[in-house]
Amino acid sequence: MRIILCLIQAMLLLVSSFSVYDSNFKFEVDRRAIGLTSQTDFGFDGIAAEALAVSAKEKEKCRGWYEENILTATNPAYNFKVGSEQLAKHIEDWEIAVGPESEEGEVRPHGKTSVITLKHRKSPLIAYVESTIYEDYATCEWTVYIKNTGEKESPAIRNFYAADCVIDTGKAEAYFSKGSDPACDDFELMRSPVSLTEMVFNANGGRSESFLPYFNICGKDLSALVSVGWTGQWYVSLAAAKAGVRVRAKQEFFSAPLLADEEIRSPLVTVSFFGSSNPLEGFNQFRSFERDCVYPASIKTLNGYVIANEFSKKTCDELIDEVNSIDDDVIAGTDYFWMDAGWYEYNEGWYDGVGNWTPDRSRFPDGLKPLSDAMAARDKKFLLWYEPERVRENTVLYNEGIRHEGWIVQIGDNLLWNLGNDEACRYLSEYIAASLRENGVSMYRQDFNFCPLEYWNKADKEFCGKRKGITENHYVSNLYAYLDYLMDAVDGLVIDNCASGGKRLDIEMTRRSLPLWRSDYNCGNEDGTVKEDVLEATQSMTYGLSCWLVYSGTNRYFHSEYASRSAILTDQSVYMPAPSEYNAYADISRYMTGNYFPLTYGGTNRSRFLAMQFGSGDEGAAVIYKREKVKENSYTLVLNGLEPERIYRVTDIDSPGVLCEKTGEELMTGGINLTISDTPKAAVIKYSGL
Repeated sequence: MRIILCLIQAMLLLVSSFSVYDSNFKFEVDRRAIGLTSQTDFGFDGIAAEALAVSAKEKEKCRGWYEENILTATNPAYNFKVGSEQLAKHIEDWEIAVGPESEEGEVRPHGKTSVITLKHRKSPLIAYVESTIYEDYATCEWTVYIKNTGEKESPAIRNFYAADCVIDTGKAEAYFSKGSDPACDDFELMRSPVSLTEMVFNANGGRSESFLPYFNICGKDLSALVSVGWTGQWYVSLAAAKAGVRVRAKQEFFSAPLLADEEIRSPLVTVSFFGSSNPLEGFNQFRSFERDCVYPASIKTLNGYVIANEFSKKTCDELIDEVNSIDDDVIAGTDYFWMDAGWYEYNEGWYDGVGNWTPDRSRFPDGLKPLSDAMAARDKKFLLWYEPERVRENTVLYNEGIRHEGWIVQIGDNLLWNLGNDEACRYLSEYIAASLRENGVSMYRQDFNFCPLEYWNKADKEFCGKRKGITENHYVSNLYAYLDYLMDAVDGLVIDNCASGGKRLDIEMTRRSLPLWRSDYNCGNEDGTVKEDVLEATQSMTYGLSCWLVYSGTNRYFHSEYASRSAILTDQSVYMPAPSEYNAYADISRYMTGNYFPLTYGGTNRSRFLAMQFGSGDEGAAVIYKREKVKENSYTLVLNGLEPERIYRVTDIDSPGVLCEKTGEELMTGGINLTISDTPKAAVIKYSGL
């Protein structure tokens, strides 16, 4: 039966590959195909604190694999074709030199970086691989660059795989998550055996709608968590191989010669090795790597106060009065004030003014600086919304862009500012950086509300000699350069990564940002109400997304305790909060940057519990959601990540006194029986080692 399902899956994925990208059809086919062999309703074996520490054996395995597959002249983990000749089959055509390893932290935090140079003997092409090993985290990463150093057009580059390698896991299964539709099941965690037929995952229209580019591959011999950094049309396939799992990753569509002095790059690939078949070890070792080595120093737990949404008509003076009138106890827990879309001139709605990144003078006669100064006087940062890649006609950017060939790509009412053009990217970088400084912005919210793939394809035809994928490649590379420029231009800048919610989540964006608004499913309805199952959806999103991201955020609701606790996150935004509850869960949010353990799957089913745990072997908390249709009044809480012989004190934040004092072994096996009488109820249970 399983063989039949795999064959049907392969056929559906083949059909999907010929369908229109950025279509509901492709989205549905991809999800249904992967769903044939996958589960969402499953649990995990327990794990103790000791198993979460990176072992000497895991470090050794990572170093060995890195040297055999990256620092190598014979067996590279990447692959590409020059003309009709594949690197792996014509390795003798390349002169390969492995550069020295840097000092730890010299290039990447906690990492040792090397550059491998490949010179083609038959053409002026040079490839080089920038690679880093993070030995304390049993993790390595690499990106492949190819440059034409000649004066004429090069042979075509095809099948440009950032990863085309086998990880010797033995028989394995993979854990992965849905992307953002947006729907109530956004980021739902899934599990599937890896079979001989390829399981294909990719972006839809240039954004991560169907799946996220993170894969925890657990084998009987070895396990590895693979992430792919490409904020475009990424592609990943997994298939069983003789020794384990063959992993392939690339920009999905690329086939182009390079012009003189032109350079392209592959997606970034990271591989984190762990020795057990328990996925909880992989999730948490990856989270540690991500927290310590990937996120910029400016990223931390943050609380925001929304003072203006996209429908706001408030003037500068009215907003300053609001900032000055907010209670001190709310201010004490606020890190920034949030102004969303619509602060610029527009006609019928906020969306038709994108490209006018100067304040509406009728409401802000002196710009936004007086407002940001008022925030600074209360020691708070200013978050401001932009959507710089989308341009509408008759806006400031439009009028500049149409003066230059290739700066703007138009399809319908939405126009794309073409970051694939270096001059257009440079202009936008300087323009937005000046706007941030002029307005006193220290938190930059970048949104992106349409799919770019069709625009990239059009630009290939109109401006790039029909070279397939070249616009996307330069666009994504320049997107990273653009964000890096802004961080250099504004000290301590925090970047909020939004793309209709969480449709641009990958490790390259994590290196620069966090998603303060992870799914548009949390948006209100037109009448101001929220979706009926938004609280359960919020809980479920945290359950799935926390496997891959340490930091994420959404809106916090205050119409009930249950609602407020449903959105306990590292980063939260509020609109007109209840002061008594605003800072109630700051310590719980702090635990969420530590280890993460999904305890009880519930999806969005209101008849089921959902539970998860955050923290370290020293302290932490579990949140148990008893939904409104759950009939049972008891729940057995079994914890993870503790020291077996250590005594822990367990408390309920709603009850005085101590629930119990037990050893870690007792809490990780028999657990503690809780009585939860109220319905619905979000019970928060804290533990601390003695």
